[in-house]
Amino acid sequence: MEIFPVINLEKLNGEERGVTMEMIRDACENWGFFELVNHGISHELMDTVERLTKGHYKECMERKFKEMVASKGLEAVQSEIGDIDWESTFFLRHLPVSNISEVPDLKEDYRKVMREFALEIEKLAEQLLDLLCENLGLEKGYLKKVFYGSKGPTFGTKVSNYPPCPNPELFKGLRAHTDAGGIILLFQDDKVGGLQLLKDGKWIDVPPLRHSIVINLGDQLEVITNGKYKSVEHRVIAQSDGNRMSIASFYNPGSDAVICPAPALLKKEAGEEGQAYPKFVFEDYMKLYARLKFQAKEPRFEAMKATESTIARGPIATA
Repeated sequence: MEIFPVINLEKLNGEERGVTMEMIRDACENWGFFELVNHGISHELMDTVERLTKGHYKECMERKFKEMVASKGLEAVQSEIGDIDWESTFFLRHLPVSNISEVPDLKEDYRKVMREFALEIEKLAEQLLDLLCENLGLEKGYLKKVFYGSKGPTFGTKVSNYPPCPNPELFKGLRAHTDAGGIILLFQDDKVGGLQLLKDGKWIDVPPLRHSIVINLGDQLEVITNGKYKSVEHRVIAQSDGNRMSIASFYNPGSDAVICPAPALLKKEAGEEGQAYPKFVFEDYMKLYARLKFQAKEPRFEAMKATESTIARGPIATA
């Protein structure tokens, strides 16, 4: 049985750097997911984020979720529901412009803590992008430059709670999908599981570990690496017991960033398959994804190939 990759980021600073980089490379190529421990974000901050997030759900979200369930008669359904996710969510935008001060019902201490947490996650995301560059043989900063567009990256957080479900066999907490963007950093509940990824045709549990950050790769990194790294289908299974917290932060390209396979990687692959992925503007991809999120990614890539003729053929915009 394969073991889900858990990587101690502290080991990058010692004699085990080479082994650790190889673990990251293998996870990116063969899993599309890995879990980080000793990642540099303080446990005290993470504990505060968890406490305030769970408190906010109890105070402001739980009643609304129960009212939604009652209004739609979801507790009485007898057959599988394929178009509703058993989750309660809200979204925070950090870049290019924060909306944290505008989101209703957040207490001031929660806003402050989420700003601090977002800064730490942003630093970790950019560190990881450079580690990916190193493993791919790309110049340091390449992925960050590609993501930049004209206004910098798009960075936001989806705060979710997955309440206990009376009929977990009839609902998904979140239906199967790949993530559209760049790199995703997840702070998840360490007591209530449910996140699964699809590997070799089988659903595999992502283990809930205290104070870990789960990383997964989005569609844009699959395109930029010309398929060397893959975005992977994942889902959340509804649970009958426990309320699962999920804080997923998405470090994505800017809306006008031009995404395509890295020329340096295409040179390495000359004589093999060549360029297998399209060139497009990230915002155009997101418009398509909004309609087709819960469908296979391959038709999305094919649809974007049809738009390639409208994209300038010059070098990638890097700033």
